[in-house]
Amino acid sequence: MEMRRRDFLASLVAPPPASTLVHEHILVDFIGAAQVSRGRYNADEVFRLALPRLQEVARLGCRRILECTPNFLGRDPRLLRRLADASGVELWTNTGLYAAREFIFLPDYAKSESANRLARRFIGEFKNGVEGTKPRFIKIGVDRGPLPPLSRKLVEAAAITSRETGLPLASHTGDGVAALEQLEILSAVKCPLTRFVWVHAQNERDPEIHAKVARAGAWVEFDGIGPRSAEYHLRCVRAMAERNLLGQTLISQDSGWYHVGEPNGGNFRGYTYLYTDFLPLLADGWAGQLLVDNPGRAFPVR
Repeated sequence: MEMRRRDFLASLVAPPPASTLVHEHILVDFIGAAQVSRGRYNADEVFRLALPRLQEVARLGCRRILECTPNFLGRDPRLLRRLADASGVELWTNTGLYAAREFIFLPDYAKSESANRLARRFIGEFKNGVEGTKPRFIKIGVDRGPLPPLSRKLVEAAAITSRETGLPLASHTGDGVAALEQLEILSAVKCPLTRFVWVHAQNERDPEIHAKVARAGAWVEFDGIGPRSAEYHLRCVRAMAERNLLGQTLISQDSGWYHVGEPNGGNFRGYTYLYTDFLPLLADGWAGQLLVDNPGRAFPVR
């Protein structure tokens, strides 16, 4: 019965063509910066498991996925290029570092170098590429606010990078306090707030803080959409629409992925739920705005 209902709902809404998922993963390794290594997984096995998931979502109209795994968490541009060529789905990689989860994914140099020196590293990756692929956005991560000095330094480095390169800055963010702090840091280094994407905004339960960040010009991203959270995510999106801020809203699933270190890569969830189950719940016209128009403005093709 439930499957028939899902098929019926999906039939009512044609998925938007050439759509973008702004926050998904192909592979993640949570071992920590000190031990992360390509030798911990077999790229051919990951390719075999990921390809059908990408082909599946491509049939629903997905043209582009922003692969949000940062360096020292399993970023693998070569693997992404192989999968993109085979599936027809663009897979964008990133530059940046991840300071959430008490800094276990930061290399030692990130703890000692200045914000300007870190920015030079990120800018170097943008200019020179990473293993033949040019990063298309910046991905960082911070915990809940107030932010400690090391997190603030990383945000400053990312903001300098965005200011100098024009790259969007997507930040895994613990709560609204941390989101507002990051806007202050961007303003201090004269980085346009329109380039900032508040990743995991659903973790902040106050819709007025979502609205405040959006009215400042930044992007509010509700990701992690899935069967258990769909009702709440729908309320988040509707709250933004009620405040005339749907144009600053992004949605995605934070789904995937091959879990390095788990048998057979663990539970590799696909990327189709948003298309088959969540889009039919949206008002007319919202799907195209949230999956085509807004991602195109937040993450422009350069």
